[in-house]
Amino acid sequence: MRELFAACAEAHPNIALIKYWGNRDHRLNLPANNSISFNLEGLLTRTLVVFDSQLNRDRLIINGRERFRDPLKRVQRILAWVREDSGIYWNAHVISVNNFPEGVGIASSASAFAALALAASKAAGLHLDERNLSRLARIGSGSAARSVPDGFVEWRSGTGDHDSYAFTLFPPEYWDLWDCVAVVSTEPKPLGSQEGHLLAETSPIQWARVTDAPRRLDWCRKALKERDFESLAEVVELDSHLLHAVMQTSSPPMFYWEPTSVALMHQVRRWRKQGWNVCYTLDAGPNVHVICTSEVVQRLEHELQNFPGVLQVLTARVGKGARPLPLETCQDLLRQGGLSLSGVSRRGT
Repeated sequence: MRELFAACAEAHPNIALIKYWGNRDHRLNLPANNSISFNLEGLLTRTLVVFDSQLNRDRLIINGRERFRDPLKRVQRILAWVREDSGIYWNAHVISVNNFPEGVGIASSASAFAALALAASKAAGLHLDERNLSRLARIGSGSAARSVPDGFVEWRSGTGDHDSYAFTLFPPEYWDLWDCVAVVSTEPKPLGSQEGHLLAETSPIQWARVTDAPRRLDWCRKALKERDFESLAEVVELDSHLLHAVMQTSSPPMFYWEPTSVALMHQVRRWRKQGWNVCYTLDAGPNVHVICTSEVVQRLEHELQNFPGVLQVLTARVGKGARPLPLETCQDLLRQGGLSLSGVSRRGT
C-alpha cells in the first residue's frame, strides 16, 4: 500500500550586514568568518516535502518547473541527512515556490534551504531544535543557516559541523529596520554564490577581509544594540565594498555591479548626507539593498521606484525565521506534484 509522509514550511531570505564569503570546508559549508543578517518579512519561499513509498526517484519542482542535475543534487544532500537520521529511505517529492526572483542576489537559496530543512525533517518525523535545524540548512546553502532563527541573526563559523550554526541576536521588533531591494536585473547570474565561495581564496584581498572580520562584527553588534544607524551604515557599506573587492579580484573575476547599481550607491550616500537614515549593501548580484529606518521607508520606496534603471522595488521589514505550515495551506503545491491531501500522513502540522 502506498504511504505518503508530508510536511510544509516557509522561510524568508535574509540580507547580510556582515557578509559570508568563502569556506573553510566546502562540503559542510563552514564559513571563513562569522556573519550577521536580518530576515526579510514578506519575501518568502514555501516548500512541501512528501516522502512517497512508491516513488522511484526524487523529484524537485521549483516555481512550477521540474529541476535536475545540480539543483536536485543540492536538495538530495539535505534529504540524505534526513533519511539517515530518520530511517525513512523513501524517495521524495520536493515542491517549492518563491514570491520573489530567484538567482539574482536576493538570497533565494537561503530561504529555500531553510524551508526545505524544516519541511523534510518534519515530514520524516524528526523534531530538530533551532540549532540543529540551522546546521542542517547550512549543508544545502551556507546562508540558509541564518534564515532559520528569528530577527537579527548571527551565524557562528565554529570549529566544525557541530558548532557552526545561527542564533538570534535581537528579535524582529528590537529595531524597526527595513530593506528596500532595488531590482535592477532579473537575469540569472553568470556565476552563482556556490562557485564564488570556491573562488574566494584566489583573491589577494580575501585574507585581509577575513582577518578584519572580528572588528567589523563587534562594530555591527554594537551599532545594532545601540540602534545607532550612522555607525551601522558605515560598517555595512564597508563590508559590502570588501565583499565585492574580493569578487572583483578573484580568478576569474566576478563583476556583479551594473551601471544602475553604482548610480544607486552614489544616490544613497547623497540621501544620507541630506539626513536620511539609509545605507546600501549588495550581495552576490547587481540588485541594491537599501537599508533604512521606518520614518523614511515610504519616501525611499517612492524614490527607488522612479529611479532610472530600477525594474521593481521589494520592501521588507525585519522578519521571523522558518515556520511549519498546515498542509491545507499548501494544497497548490500538492497539486503541482500531482498529489492531494487524501492519504497523506500529516506529520508536520
